Amino acid sequence: MPLPDTLPLIGITWADALFMLLGGVAVAGALGVVLGRDIIRNGLLLILTLGAIAGIYVMLGAAILAGAQVLVYIGAISVLILFAIMLTQSKAAPAKLNFQTQAVPAALISALLALIFAVTLGGGGWNATVFDGTPPPEGTRGAADALFGPYLLAFEVASVLLLAAVIGGIYLASLPRAGQIGAEEEEERR
Repeated sequence: MPLPDTLPLIGITWADALFMLLGGVAVAGALGVVLGRDIIRNGLLLILTLGAIAGIYVMLGAAILAGAQVLVYIGAISVLILFAIMLTQSKAAPAKLNFQTQAVPAALISALLALIFAVTLGGGGWNATVFDGTPPPEGTRGAADALFGPYLLAFEVASVLLLAAVIGGIYLASLPRAGQIGAEEEEERR
């Protein structure tokens, strides 16, 4: 039996319900990132938020953008952030992080910005026609030619530079610091 076009008892379409679900997950995850106390969980909630945004991109028909979101932001940057946190965090980490003492001023500034955005966006003419017609989509051929054509060498140099930075960061994070257990033995081995 096929599904009805709208959700029973609610009257909204499946696409609207999925958008509300993904939007709610994205907003809840973002709030968890900002308000959370455990930095590892904050990193995992960031991955959840970026995944929900990738789902919204898929719903909007931008599958390439969703794929880039998953590969670049979730697959690379978020994992890099988590590794950096795990490698640089001391075993005797402070119970309260420095940036968490600024929650009240940040909340006030955020509320002020939300009010400014609401007033600004509420007064806009959202039904105005911006373009008379949009060109048909041509796929990703143009973007691939632009990225990998004349800029292929720069693209590869940037990737090698980022790889070297990650390896250097891991090496520096793994060095024992003075006063840590095992630092003296490490110095004697050198």
